[in-house]
Amino acid sequence: MRILVVIPLNENEKERLQAKMPEAEYIYISSEEVTCQLVKSADIIIGNVPSEYVKESNKLKWLQLNSAGTDGYCEPGVIPEGAYLTNATGAYGLAISEHMLGMLLEIKKKLNLYYINQKKHLWKDEGNVTSIEGSTTLVVGLGNIGGDFARKMKALGSYTIGIKRTKGQKPEYIDELYKMEALDELLPKADIVALSLPGTKDTYHLFNKDKFNLMRKDAIILNVGRGSCICTEDLCYALENRIISGAGLDVTEPEPLPSDHRLWDAPGVVITPHISGFFHLPETLRRIANISIENLEHFKKGDQLKNIIDFKTGYRTNRELKK
Repeated sequence: MRILVVIPLNENEKERLQAKMPEAEYIYISSEEVTCQLVKSADIIIGNVPSEYVKESNKLKWLQLNSAGTDGYCEPGVIPEGAYLTNATGAYGLAISEHMLGMLLEIKKKLNLYYINQKKHLWKDEGNVTSIEGSTTLVVGLGNIGGDFARKMKALGSYTIGIKRTKGQKPEYIDELYKMEALDELLPKADIVALSLPGTKDTYHLFNKDKFNLMRKDAIILNVGRGSCICTEDLCYALENRIISGAGLDVTEPEPLPSDHRLWDAPGVVITPHISGFFHLPETLRRIANISIENLEHFKKGDQLKNIIDFKTGYRTNRELKK
């Protein structure tokens, strides 16, 4: 059994991982240095490798992603039939929800404008600001990331409304819970709309001019899922024409955003280059390592893996690993 590891584990994590399956051969390499030949020689892969390398990897039994997103891996013919794909759901909530909160406060308190003024050495009052307390937050996508953000917003005094693909039990930090069908009727109620959705055919350009026209003029939209969930041209128009007041974006369509794109200069926008997750917060990497170590133990024992992905939807499923 050959296990290819492309996430940067420390020595303690390597020892813990190898203890779960000591008879296996372990290859540690960076994602930048990994080759197609190495990928095709592996029975288990821990970490993201180019999806085109995975095609025709007939030995592959399980691929553990270091990302929550599964873009490219669920396409037909990528993961061999019978092999498992698991993601890193549970690792990113802390880092990305705090990033969302930072972007939101930057817009609501006009810190983006004051930073521009600071660079110009300009002492200027930018006028009224708004508050999180007393606001209504609509969280679209209530997984680990959306759930952590909703919990923080609830603690700061916002009324929280959640939207999930399947309704399920309402968490204590959510005041109201709905399915996606209710989105249009909920948008006019929200001061903050937070998106943490995967990139699928169902979420492609989910937010377009029709959705922006339903939103409040003082509403702010946040997107940390996939840039394809928002039609960029419609967002630019909505910001430029004050249909909504602001947008905090860690993801865009396209990526990287071209330097001459009109979105950079749209009023009320804060843009970061898809960096809220990854390993920028060291705790995120530690959580990914723990998920991978736990899942290797489950794999060895023939127990159910955490975060198994349904190839048809790109979301997690409750499908069990057969012994």
